[in-house]
Amino acid sequence: MEENEKEQVLPEPEFISFQMEHVTFKTLANRTFLMRKPFEPEDQKKITAFIPGTIVKVCVKEKQKVKAGETLLDLQAMKMNNHLLSPFNTVVKKIYVKQGERVTKNQLLVELK
Repeated sequence: MEENEKEQVLPEPEFISFQMEHVTFKTLANRTFLMRKPFEPEDQKKITAFIPGTIVKVCVKEKQKVKAGETLLDLQAMKMNNHLLSPFNTVVKKIYVKQGERVTKNQLLVELK
């Protein structure tokens, strides 16, 4: 094996427990489970596009106070307008898009404080 190639070491299989509908199961974890990327909760302060589309309207400005449920942007995708809402009371820190701009999935649109 060459110096720049690294051998991937798999963790030893072990029993894991999980609960489903009030019943606890034990099973051996497979390779896919053992090599999976750990779950990271999304940052609610960063509003991203959940689908590719076009920004129809930017409803807020930077440094503007917004309430929970207030519309930040309108995103048109698949001939439907989607209202992207503020998840909590906050202030708009930065807007990364403008009206008419095409966006890709997971693109950062608005950052909140």
